[in-house]
Amino acid sequence: MKNITLGSTGITVPQNAFGALPVQRIPKNDAVHILRRAYDGGMRFFDTARAYTDSEEKLGAAFENMRDKIFIASKTQAVTPDKFWKDLETSLAALKSDYLDIYQFHCADRCYAPGDGTGMYEAILEAKEKGMIRHIGITAHKIGVAEECAKSGLYETLQYPFSYLASDKELELVSLCREKNVGFIAMKALAGGLIRNSRAAMAYMTQFGNVLPIWGIQRESELDEWLALMENDAVMDEETAAFIENERKELCGDFCRGCGYCMPCPQGIMINQCARISLMLRRAPMEGWLSETMQEEMRRTENCIGCGACIKKCPYELNTPELLKKNYEDYKKILSEWEEKKQK
Repeated sequence: MKNITLGSTGITVPQNAFGALPVQRIPKNDAVHILRRAYDGGMRFFDTARAYTDSEEKLGAAFENMRDKIFIASKTQAVTPDKFWKDLETSLAALKSDYLDIYQFHCADRCYAPGDGTGMYEAILEAKEKGMIRHIGITAHKIGVAEECAKSGLYETLQYPFSYLASDKELELVSLCREKNVGFIAMKALAGGLIRNSRAAMAYMTQFGNVLPIWGIQRESELDEWLALMENDAVMDEETAAFIENERKELCGDFCRGCGYCMPCPQGIMINQCARISLMLRRAPMEGWLSETMQEEMRRTENCIGCGACIKKCPYELNTPELLKKNYEDYKKILSEWEEKKQK
């Protein structure tokens, strides 16, 4: 597994990092076990956030006495300096650390800059000057915001969704970050669960010397897949390239990544699953998606009133009501065919 350096930060780690959002869903002892196994297997970069409930606390428990052996990035969703400082102090306490390697504005809808009237960049710069953080980063979901941040010279790292389903604009963003010496941290490298071939996903990433993928890991079996690639490198050979090309033909375009930023829906619709159910039915065991519970969730899509709240909140600027309608029609067809087969 090759090492990469995150832009001007000087942080050099294996190109195989741990996304700690999912560990909030498992018991503390299990989380600590998985995190330490990740370290023992060679992972050195761990990404978390104040918004991930007790994820930071679990990292703190796992790495309390070995803080200098790893790199930790966290995030704040604060939009005021007061909340920024509260979040930072809470994160440091939970992580049992007196500093963060990278602190990021989380899912920013603007490029915070000195003198913009918010005081946010001044706050994060002060935190760096005090030694509470070592590097300034930002995460974004909108390409325009990400491009502005990369060009600004204000941020040492940019975290943005990136996978082998990337569009030309997203590839240009990676090139821009390389040109500006901004470390690129790839979130959603499995496209919200649509990508199911870990070796192909990793092989794609190895083509980019400035990209650090963070894989969301919840189960030990998932960790095993990524650790196996630490010693047995994934290679972008002809077979893998052909596989990815077929995947792109099936999946590229306007599809829901399941991020959930559109939630909650005022009509109670589980948008982040219902708006991508067609793809999930084709890429995962369908029994769970065709259960009575999921059928009820899909029927709720009929209650969509087209209020547009989800469109305004979608970081990918998708026409979510239209996606819900198309996915529901497809769902009914697949459900009918499945029930007919069961009766035979």
